[in-house]
Amino acid sequence: MTNRTTSFLLFLTMSLATAGTAQSAAKTDGWAFVVEPYILASSIEGDASIGRVTGVDIEVNFGDILDTLDIGAMIHFEAIRNDKWGILLDYGFMDLSAKGSVAKNGVLEADVRQGVLEAFLMRRFGQKANTLDVYGGIRWWDNDIGATVDSTVLPGTPSLDIKEDWIDPVIGVRWHHPISGKWDLMLRGDIGGFGIESDFTSALGASVFWNFNPRYALELAYRATWVDFEDGTRQTPDYFAYDTVTHGPLVGLVFRF
Repeated sequence: MTNRTTSFLLFLTMSLATAGTAQSAAKTDGWAFVVEPYILASSIEGDASIGRVTGVDIEVNFGDILDTLDIGAMIHFEAIRNDKWGILLDYGFMDLSAKGSVAKNGVLEADVRQGVLEAFLMRRFGQKANTLDVYGGIRWWDNDIGATVDSTVLPGTPSLDIKEDWIDPVIGVRWHHPISGKWDLMLRGDIGGFGIESDFTSALGASVFWNFNPRYALELAYRATWVDFEDGTRQTPDYFAYDTVTHGPLVGLVFRF
């Protein structure tokens, strides 16, 4: 385990211990909030095209991410009023570098920086014990991909760097169901893009929650997020395409207040 991962886990543990001094009773009306820092043991798979370099394979597993992670941050936030209307915010950021040689299509080395922000308006149906959330909003992608190119394959193009961000509309549902006194199940799915910015984006997730008490819980989940985006004209310097899935298990600490 890397020093960064160890430090992050220690931070979460200390945060949980500090938060334990708060009141123990959960709100039954008015505003209710959820804050969850989490670790997504993600893999990124797919391909990207940058300028004249097309079909660059992107395959970064969790071990590679730990080895090459410069910066990483992941946080989830919810606010809901009277158990009806609310907002959902989620942000994940990874900055990966120095990943070694891939030597395909003229690419010797590729660096990936990926940030994804989700901001949704939510309407809740059902009771606290068994709810269905219908949500809609945006998924903002912020990507920076750099490539070092073999000059014998693409003369005069030693390196390429593309910074691209876009916003996709998204609609989805989320179902929450208690399994037992301490365990809950949550399923989530959404779809978006619709050709407005990306051709397609979607996220699927399945979670179980171990509730220590009404205020604190541990989330264990598996999540996958797809995107298929293209901008510009092929074989021109400004061309960019990004067709990937980011997926993996997730562990988070849930604070409710």
